[in-house]
Parts: sequence; C-alpha cells; structure tokens
Amino acid sequence: MTLPDLEEVTRRVEKGLGASYKNTLVDRMGIEITEATPERVVGRMPVEGNIQPYGLLHGGASCVLAETLGSTGATLHAGPGRVGVGVEINATHHRSATSGHVTGVATLIHGGRTLATYDIEITDDQGRRVCTSRLTCMLRDI
Repeated sequence: MTLPDLEEVTRRVEKGLGASYKNTLVDRMGIEITEATPERVVGRMPVEGNIQPYGLLHGGASCVLAETLGSTGATLHAGPGRVGVGVEINATHHRSATSGHVTGVATLIHGGRTLATYDIEITDDQGRRVCTSRLTCMLRDI
C-alpha cells in the first residue's frame, strides 16, 4: 500500500476536514488539530468551557477529543471519497484536569479496508495522562 504524500495529507486536513469542523461541536469545544497523518493525529482542547459542575474536565469532553482525533485519522486512512465514522469508543479517566489544555495523540493500531482502530492518549499540560481511549471507525464511501 502506498501512503499519500505528507503535503497532500496536510492540504486535505486544512481544506477538507478542517473546514468541515466550522460551526460543529469540535469548533465549539475549541479543539485544534496540530498534526494529522493516517497513522497519527495530534490535537488539543482547552479545559475551560469543557468542565463539569465541580470544575473538572468533563469525561465526555475527553471522549469528544478522542473521537475527533481518531475519526480524523480514520478519514485520512480511508482515502479520497471515503470517511471514517465512529462505531465504538471506550475511555478510562485516570486523573482530573482543572485548567490549561489537554492534548490528545491518536495512534493507528489497525488500518484495514473497512475498519480503522486508534489508541488515544490524552495528557494535561504537565504531561500527566488524563485519559486513555480506544476508537474503532467504520470506513464508508461518501
């Protein structure tokens, strides 16, 4: 299998996927994608505005970050005219975050023709693991 050129992948994220995030949950939560290839996607999200009533990062916000990163990778893996849609996600919340940003790194662990699975590690500004997640996406034609 030949992987696409890194510049092509970057353009696709900036023009296609990135533009599609405008006025979506991803946009409202302040998620920024900082690196994206089919094998690895990195992004960050502010804690502020994504907290539960106790002032802690909401676990659902961590899941949104994880699914955003994994689905982005799956869509890049799927190739032109295809999209990755989440079909299963799990998350273990290890510690709380109360300020700053959290950063997620999604790493491809299986990339097939119809399914892609990513491990997502979310850390706080001090590099401490906040959440570990796994996402499986179905790859579909648009």
